[in-house]
Amino acid sequence: MKYVDEYRDNEQVQALVRAIRRATTRQWHIMEICGGQTHAIARYRLEEMLPEEIRLLHGPGCPVCVTPVELIDQALWLARQSHVILASFGDMMRVPGTKEDLLQAKAHGADVRMLYSPLDAVELAASHPDKEVVFFAIGFETTAPVHLMALKEAQRRKLTNFSLLTSLFTVPPAIDAILSDPESKVDGFLTAGHVCAITGNADYHKLAEKYKTPMVVTGFEPVDLLYGIYRCLLQLESGSYQVENAYRRAVPEEGNLAARALMEETLEPCDQEWRGIGIIPGSGLQLRKAFAAYSSREKFPFLPKGTGITSECIAGDIMRGVKQPADCPFFGKACSPEHPVGAPMVSAEGVCAAYYKYR
Repeated sequence: MKYVDEYRDNEQVQALVRAIRRATTRQWHIMEICGGQTHAIARYRLEEMLPEEIRLLHGPGCPVCVTPVELIDQALWLARQSHVILASFGDMMRVPGTKEDLLQAKAHGADVRMLYSPLDAVELAASHPDKEVVFFAIGFETTAPVHLMALKEAQRRKLTNFSLLTSLFTVPPAIDAILSDPESKVDGFLTAGHVCAITGNADYHKLAEKYKTPMVVTGFEPVDLLYGIYRCLLQLESGSYQVENAYRRAVPEEGNLAARALMEETLEPCDQEWRGIGIIPGSGLQLRKAFAAYSSREKFPFLPKGTGITSECIAGDIMRGVKQPADCPFFGKACSPEHPVGAPMVSAEGVCAAYYKYR
């Protein structure tokens, strides 16, 4: 398949590994900021191919995983209401709230629907006028426009029984928070190519200059990731700090102008809590007041806050890049988010299973 097979080619992979080894003269810490990249690094065992001087840090790059427990509890409360159909993508179905997840709520009688598109939720609203249809809209800048297209379609069709329960995050403020942390060990970043394909690279230029830290826009296949690491390494070794686009086949410098215009029309920045990390100012997106009729927060009361994960869990430190999974005192022990032994276990992807085991 064009643009896939050639980026999994073993000869290309080995050539890049050799180039990385030749270029490395000292220890560097490079963080990938996307959970999809983390998954690919684990799947293709890329970390094992790198010289021991290169340490990969696994950032907070999965919006499902960093959605706070309190918001999942609110989705669960909505799902239990007899007049509500709660819909979302499949990756939200097994993420635990305080007491259960959406699949368990469905098993107990809640009307929970797993959909492939938010537009399917609009069709549900049209075909069930006696129900309130809530789409649990999770995402970074990548998926936000898809949710907003559903909102605009519901608006066009004058559907008053459709709303979004949003948990939308933005990547640059998270990078800012990580680099401003005095404990930060990050020397360079691999930024998420699919996010940059929407937003463009302007915010990353500002961060690279502010923190004197190279940032390389990177894709998701083995060759993409190794090439991103290589380009970041060359900058680190030469003492430069720029935003470099190593994913040009998908990412224009200005991003997707139509998607950006839709987001600007419908969304505004807000402070956002990241599960395991805490509140990062200005790192979220919420619906503007003009679209309050489509906000579940305006239609329904908030839930009581959940208890969250245990204080002994170091997942937040792992995602900030100040600790490694093996630093967890419960590393390798049989525990789960539902029944933690002090903290959820660490998964094969290299980060806390409370965030990644259900992806």
